Amino acid sequence: MEDTRVTLLNRLLAAVFALLLTNTAMAADPSYPIDQVLGKADAPITIVEYASTTCGHCANFHKNTLPKVKAEWIETGKARLIYRDFPTGPRGLSVGASMIAHCVGPDRYFGLLGLIMDQQEKWMSSKNPLDELKKLSKLAGMGEEKVDECLKRQDLADAIDARAKEGYEKLGVESTPTFIIDGKVVVGALSYEEFDKALKAAKK
Repeated sequence: MEDTRVTLLNRLLAAVFALLLTNTAMAADPSYPIDQVLGKADAPITIVEYASTTCGHCANFHKNTLPKVKAEWIETGKARLIYRDFPTGPRGLSVGASMIAHCVGPDRYFGLLGLIMDQQEKWMSSKNPLDELKKLSKLAGMGEEKVDECLKRQDLADAIDARAKEGYEKLGVESTPTFIIDGKVVVGALSYEEFDKALKAAKK
């Protein structure tokens, strides 16, 4: 009887240990819910964008191409966009600006990201880039104290790094911006006409 109890206890401990391992793996999984999404979940075409807040070509795409992609494809329900951070140099600025955009919350994320991209040259060339980023954050409704708290979040910085690492190792992302349009890799800040062509090709 004692042997049976020991065996059952060992099995229970093994099951608990396995569950703990599973939960740990889930916590460390690079698919941590850090992706930001524009568009309907059931849109027939999925665009995954890997970009950096300090990448000039990314800023160009966000200023000149994305608005029309949103109007013609995303807001009409034909496509959705999943944005993923892929920090580039200066790395500290890139990760920091990305973190601030996440901390403003999902409802205002793309609004603040748009400001960061639109004003990229100004805040990056400033003597104190953080002060300029705080000004942009304030426009999005996040005060300086919240920005300072945000930049202390190691979990958020780790999640950004994990997502970028996954993009590099599993999808071969090496530069920004890189887009995955329904599985096909498209590199560079394309004009709307070029991007529209790639989306129409994916629709077929």
